[in-house]
Amino acid sequence: MNISGKALVLGDDVSSDLIYPGKYLTLTDRAEQARHALEGFGTDWPERLRGYAVLGAGWNLGCGSSREQAATALLASGVQLVVARSMSRLFLRNCINNGLPVIESDELASALSDGTTIGADLASGVAQVDGRTIHFERLPQALLEIVRDGGLLARLRRRLHPGTCP
Repeated sequence: MNISGKALVLGDDVSSDLIYPGKYLTLTDRAEQARHALEGFGTDWPERLRGYAVLGAGWNLGCGSSREQAATALLASGVQLVVARSMSRLFLRNCINNGLPVIESDELASALSDGTTIGADLASGVAQVDGRTIHFERLPQALLEIVRDGGLLARLRRRLHPGTCP
Protein backbone atom coordinates (compact mmCIF):
# COMPACT_ATOMS: atom_id res chain seq x y z
CA MET A 1 0.00 0.00 0.00
CA ASN A 2 1.69 3.17 -1.25
CA ILE A 3 0.66 6.69 -0.29
CA SER A 4 2.22 9.92 -1.43
CA GLY A 5 1.45 13.59 -1.10
CA LYS A 6 2.31 16.88 0.51
CA ALA A 7 2.37 17.25 4.28
CA LEU A 8 0.81 19.80 6.59
CA VAL A 9 2.61 19.66 9.91
CA LEU A 10 1.26 20.37 13.39
CA GLY A 11 3.14 20.54 16.69
CA ASP A 12 3.09 18.52 19.89
CA ASP A 13 0.11 17.70 22.13
CA VAL A 14 -2.54 18.26 19.46
CA SER A 15 -5.77 17.02 21.01
CA SER A 16 -8.65 15.44 19.16
CA ASP A 17 -10.62 18.49 20.34
CA LEU A 18 -8.35 20.71 18.21
CA ILE A 19 -8.63 18.34 15.27
CA TYR A 20 -12.44 18.26 15.53
CA PRO A 21 -14.14 20.64 18.00
CA GLY A 22 -16.86 19.22 20.25
CA LYS A 23 -19.51 21.68 19.13
CA TYR A 24 -19.77 19.72 15.85
CA LEU A 25 -20.25 16.27 17.36
CA THR A 26 -23.86 16.12 16.18
CA LEU A 27 -22.78 16.23 12.52
CA THR A 28 -22.86 12.78 10.95
CA ASP A 29 -22.31 13.72 7.31
CA ARG A 30 -18.59 13.38 6.66
CA ALA A 31 -18.53 16.18 4.09
CA GLU A 32 -19.91 18.46 6.79
CA GLN A 33 -17.34 17.14 9.26
CA ALA A 34 -14.56 17.95 6.78
CA ARG A 35 -15.57 21.60 6.83
CA HIS A 36 -14.54 21.71 10.49
CA ALA A 37 -11.35 19.60 10.49
CA LEU A 38 -8.59 21.40 12.41
CA GLU A 39 -10.98 24.25 13.21
CA GLY A 40 -9.77 24.12 16.80
CA PHE A 41 -6.69 25.99 15.53
CA GLY A 42 -8.80 28.72 13.93
CA THR A 43 -11.56 29.14 11.38
CA ASP A 44 -9.07 29.29 8.48
CA TRP A 45 -7.58 25.86 9.21
CA PRO A 46 -10.17 23.66 7.45
CA GLU A 47 -9.37 25.50 4.20
CA ARG A 48 -5.66 25.42 5.01
CA LEU A 49 -5.83 21.60 5.21
CA ARG A 50 -7.23 21.35 1.68
CA GLY A 51 -4.75 19.85 -0.77
CA TYR A 52 -2.62 18.08 1.83
CA ALA A 53 -2.69 14.29 1.69
CA VAL A 54 -0.47 13.84 4.75
CA LEU A 55 -0.95 15.25 8.23
CA GLY A 56 2.28 15.35 10.21
CA ALA A 57 2.65 16.05 13.92
CA GLY A 58 5.01 15.84 16.86
CA TRP A 59 4.46 14.05 20.14
CA ASN A 60 1.11 12.98 21.59
CA LEU A 61 -1.17 13.54 18.57
CA GLY A 62 -4.86 12.91 19.25
CA CYS A 63 -4.67 13.22 23.02
CA GLY A 64 -7.76 14.35 24.91
CA SER A 65 -11.25 13.06 24.30
CA SER A 66 -10.13 10.85 21.39
CA ARG A 67 -13.38 11.40 19.55
CA GLU A 68 -13.80 9.26 16.45
CA GLN A 69 -14.85 12.28 14.39
CA ALA A 70 -11.26 13.53 14.48
CA ALA A 71 -10.33 10.63 12.19
CA THR A 72 -13.45 10.76 10.00
CA ALA A 73 -13.15 14.53 9.49
CA LEU A 74 -9.51 14.17 8.42
CA LEU A 75 -10.43 11.40 5.98
CA ALA A 76 -13.27 13.44 4.52
CA SER A 77 -10.85 16.36 4.14
CA GLY A 78 -8.64 14.29 1.88
CA VAL A 79 -5.99 13.26 4.39
CA GLN A 80 -4.65 9.86 3.31
CA LEU A 81 -1.92 9.36 5.91
CA VAL A 82 -1.10 10.57 9.42
CA VAL A 83 2.55 10.66 10.54
CA ALA A 84 3.50 11.60 14.09
CA ARG A 85 6.32 11.08 16.55
CA SER A 86 3.71 9.54 18.86
CA MET A 87 -0.04 9.44 19.15
CA SER A 88 -2.74 8.50 21.58
CA ARG A 89 -3.64 4.81 21.34
CA LEU A 90 -7.34 5.68 20.99
CA PHE A 91 -6.66 8.17 18.20
CA LEU A 92 -4.43 5.65 16.43
CA ARG A 93 -7.10 2.98 16.65
CA ASN A 94 -9.87 5.38 15.55
CA CYS A 95 -7.80 6.17 12.46
CA ILE A 96 -7.20 2.49 11.66
CA ASN A 97 -10.83 1.55 12.33
CA ASN A 98 -11.93 4.19 9.82
CA GLY A 99 -9.37 3.23 7.18
CA LEU A 100 -6.91 6.09 7.74
CA PRO A 101 -3.33 4.76 7.84
CA VAL A 102 -0.95 6.03 10.51
CA ILE A 103 2.81 5.92 11.01
CA GLU A 104 4.46 6.53 14.36
CA SER A 105 8.07 7.46 13.70
CA ASP A 106 10.21 10.11 15.34
CA GLU A 107 12.63 10.15 12.42
CA LEU A 108 9.96 10.36 9.72
CA ALA A 109 7.86 12.97 11.54
CA SER A 110 10.91 15.15 12.16
CA ALA A 111 11.78 15.04 8.43
CA LEU A 112 8.45 16.66 7.52
CA SER A 113 7.65 20.34 7.18
CA ASP A 114 4.74 22.13 5.56
CA GLY A 115 4.66 21.28 1.86
CA THR A 116 7.20 18.45 2.06
CA THR A 117 6.35 15.61 -0.32
CA ILE A 118 6.43 12.17 1.23
CA GLY A 119 5.97 8.76 -0.33
CA ALA A 120 5.40 5.85 2.03
CA ASP A 121 5.09 2.13 1.40
CA LEU A 122 3.08 0.97 4.39
CA ALA A 123 3.66 -2.73 3.72
CA SER A 124 7.46 -2.50 3.61
CA GLY A 125 7.96 0.28 6.16
CA VAL A 126 9.95 2.53 3.83
CA ALA A 127 9.34 6.21 3.11
CA GLN A 128 10.94 8.74 0.78
CA VAL A 129 11.21 12.37 1.89
CA ASP A 130 13.18 14.84 -0.22
CA GLY A 131 15.24 12.05 -1.80
CA ARG A 132 16.02 10.54 1.60
CA THR A 133 15.00 6.99 2.51
CA ILE A 134 13.58 6.56 6.00
CA HIS A 135 12.60 3.23 7.50
CA PHE A 136 9.73 3.06 9.96
CA GLU A 137 8.03 0.34 11.95
CA ARG A 138 5.13 -0.80 9.86
CA LEU A 139 1.72 -1.61 11.23
CA PRO A 140 0.99 -5.25 12.01
CA GLN A 141 -0.50 -7.14 9.05
CA ALA A 142 -3.95 -7.36 10.66
CA LEU A 143 -4.13 -3.56 10.98
CA LEU A 144 -2.85 -3.05 7.43
CA GLU A 145 -5.64 -5.29 6.18
CA ILE A 146 -8.24 -3.21 8.04
CA VAL A 147 -6.86 -0.05 6.41
CA ARG A 148 -6.75 -1.70 2.96
CA ASP A 149 -10.41 -2.70 3.32
CA GLY A 150 -11.45 0.87 4.15
CA GLY A 151 -11.86 0.41 7.89
CA LEU A 152 -13.05 -2.12 10.41
CA LEU A 153 -16.75 -2.08 9.52
CA ALA A 154 -16.00 -2.39 5.80
CA ARG A 155 -13.68 -5.30 6.55
CA LEU A 156 -16.30 -7.06 8.66
CA ARG A 157 -18.96 -6.57 5.96
CA ARG A 158 -16.65 -8.09 3.36
CA ARG A 159 -15.91 -11.07 5.59
CA LEU A 160 -19.55 -11.66 6.52
CA HIS A 161 -20.96 -11.06 3.04
CA PRO A 162 -18.24 -11.85 0.49
CA GLY A 163 -19.01 -10.69 -3.02
CA THR A 164 -21.81 -8.31 -1.99
CA CYS A 165 -19.79 -5.28 -0.86
CA PRO A 166 -17.92 -2.92 -3.16
